[in-house]
Amino acid sequence: MPVTSVEKDLDQLTLTIVADFTAPVRRLWDAYTDPRQIERFWGPPTYPATFFRHDAHAGGRSLYSMTGPEGDVHYGCWDWTQADAPHSFEVIDRFADEAGVPNTDLPASRMGFAFAETNGGSRVTTTSHFDSLEQMQQLIEMGMLEGTRQAMAQIDQVLADLAAFATERRAEAQILSDTQVRVARVIRGTVDQVWRAHNDAALMKRWLLGPDGWSMPVCEVATAVGDSYRYEWQRDGGEERFGFTGELLESEAPYRAVTTEAMIGMDFPATLNEMTLTEVEGGTLLSLVITYANAEQRDAVLATGMTDGMETSYQRLEGLLQPTLA
Repeated sequence: MPVTSVEKDLDQLTLTIVADFTAPVRRLWDAYTDPRQIERFWGPPTYPATFFRHDAHAGGRSLYSMTGPEGDVHYGCWDWTQADAPHSFEVIDRFADEAGVPNTDLPASRMGFAFAETNGGSRVTTTSHFDSLEQMQQLIEMGMLEGTRQAMAQIDQVLADLAAFATERRAEAQILSDTQVRVARVIRGTVDQVWRAHNDAALMKRWLLGPDGWSMPVCEVATAVGDSYRYEWQRDGGEERFGFTGELLESEAPYRAVTTEAMIGMDFPATLNEMTLTEVEGGTLLSLVITYANAEQRDAVLATGMTDGMETSYQRLEGLLQPTLA
């Protein structure tokens, strides 16, 4: 089992858990900051986790659920207070509701994660800070310590599964709930480059084209929260045309952007698109969580081949970024 020591300090009101792994520090760090990976071990085996939001930077937020064997669902959220990749990060861990609103009736804790090299690989030291002895005891009695032990026992398998998160992997869609889908892809480029590629109209016209044979004659970018955007594509040599419009709701350059998206000329409900960019080994992890009105709309959009079109665009983007990186 990875956990090598557990120390309770009743004077400092801390609980410190040390776990050792044979993988490099960078690999361990990425396992915690990539939502596809952390949700494979954050919850104990009987309470698997799903991360609906995971902003691995200071000022960011995470929202996750853990589903029990009886179908009971419990939500939690992190407020990121510090992040120093790949060395350490700190969050305020709270119980929450489905929307991410903290439950103030239950105790919160401040959690620090420190990553360090060892002779055999890497070590993560997790230190939880509590406001009172009563809060500390309450969380331990609720199973915090044993749940952490069980969760960490799963990390070895995640770290060994290098192929599952290799940069060669194509964009793929993962269903998170009846209304939510996450599309994830590691793009060979820096976070700043990938952010600019989504906000520079001239650059977007060169890569955001989907399958070959289309151009982007209209690319009006929203530059400030509250602004509207409009994108239109046209088939080469023909009159077939379609497009999307929406509003920029949030923008935290170069890490996160939230927009609405509605198809021009159609009555389908608008979606909510949450894009997060995270530095990982090999490039930038682009994570796009799309919220639909219902499962029927979700399935209809996925059936169009949306993910394949996105993959073609991301391959085209990497072709533009590679000469810059060389």
